Amino acid sequence: MNCKMKKLIIIPAYNESENIEKTIHDIRENAPDFDYIIINDCSTDNTLEILRKNHFNYLNLPVNLGIGGAVQSGYRYAYYHDYEMAVQFDGDGQHNASYLSAMADKLKESGADMVIGSRFIEKQGFQSSGIRRAGIKFFTGLIKLLTGKRITDPTSGMRIVNRRLLKLFTDYYPKDYPEPESAVTVLAKGYKVEEIPVIMNEREGGVSSISMFNGIYYMIKVSIAILIARLSK
Repeated sequence: MNCKMKKLIIIPAYNESENIEKTIHDIRENAPDFDYIIINDCSTDNTLEILRKNHFNYLNLPVNLGIGGAVQSGYRYAYYHDYEMAVQFDGDGQHNASYLSAMADKLKESGADMVIGSRFIEKQGFQSSGIRRAGIKFFTGLIKLLTGKRITDPTSGMRIVNRRLLKLFTDYYPKDYPEPESAVTVLAKGYKVEEIPVIMNEREGGVSSISMFNGIYYMIKVSIAILIARLSK
């Protein structure tokens, strides 16, 4: 761990038995100055068995809280254990730990409160499905309209925050599909958000929380949540 700054990687995990070992190997090899904590969100597969067998650092939630609750558990852990910054990092193998140091540097050097890893700045690597890209563009436009800030990848789950946002997210964090809503909340409160280009991978195993069948529900629900977040600053 870097003695100058405590940095934590928060890994929400629900049924990630096919990916979690590779994820931790990536972190240990490419981000050795970060600590990590896996938030096992009451997985129904053998994720917990793998965590125990490998002596990984983890919190085992007694009930399923969903992505928002799992990530907030990690933020609360980071805040109360005096970490100065924390980064959300998917446990499904889509994120690359080699970008984490650059994200931390960007957070410090730019004076930002949040830095998002965007796959759409340089448009390299896995770009998601056509349907999802259309949804992401819609959220980019909606957030720009409501806040004046263009975020190219508002659904990215690869984002690092400073201690001020750790405190904010400890007190409140959106529950369902929280990435676009939390970005709007942060911007509406006057915090600074930046992006850096990253390359993401296609999921190799497990099941995404957003399918084609619930995509319309997702769009409507998140759009309403974004509007409420902007109005309730």
